[in-house]
Amino acid sequence: MNKGNFFKGQVLWSQIDANRHLRHSAYADYATQARSNMLNEIGLSLDLFALKKIGPILFKEELLYYKEVKLDEYIHVSVHLSKLDKSNGRFSFRHLIYKENGTVAAEINVDGAWLDLTTRKLTAIPSEWYSIFNKIPQTEDYTEIHS
Repeated sequence: MNKGNFFKGQVLWSQIDANRHLRHSAYADYATQARSNMLNEIGLSLDLFALKKIGPILFKEELLYYKEVKLDEYIHVSVHLSKLDKSNGRFSFRHLIYKENGTVAAEINVDGAWLDLTTRKLTAIPSEWYSIFNKIPQTEDYTEIHS
């Protein structure tokens, strides 16, 4: 099983800002792609979400910048589950963006939940999916909430 690295790629010209480093929104794009890759890898594809008429929704996205990332650098992105509330499906993920030399360039923390795409209201994921969630790498400070 993957130990947390769910995206690797080269920084593209289109992702660079006027200061000649990775633009702020590209960090969030990388985190989103890594999260999507992770869900697909553990068996929760976007097709399965569509079939169940459930989608993820974010309430908060926090980006912490540590080191510049520049054009043509190669990065990789880890995804770890940091918090999960099994009673209502709320979740938190921590993503780290690493430079090719292993230096952490940024940290992205997101808090979210699951949206019923028919009623447009928050919902829990199907209970059988929680065994699949056990495949997600967890942070060292992972917290499971039972409300």
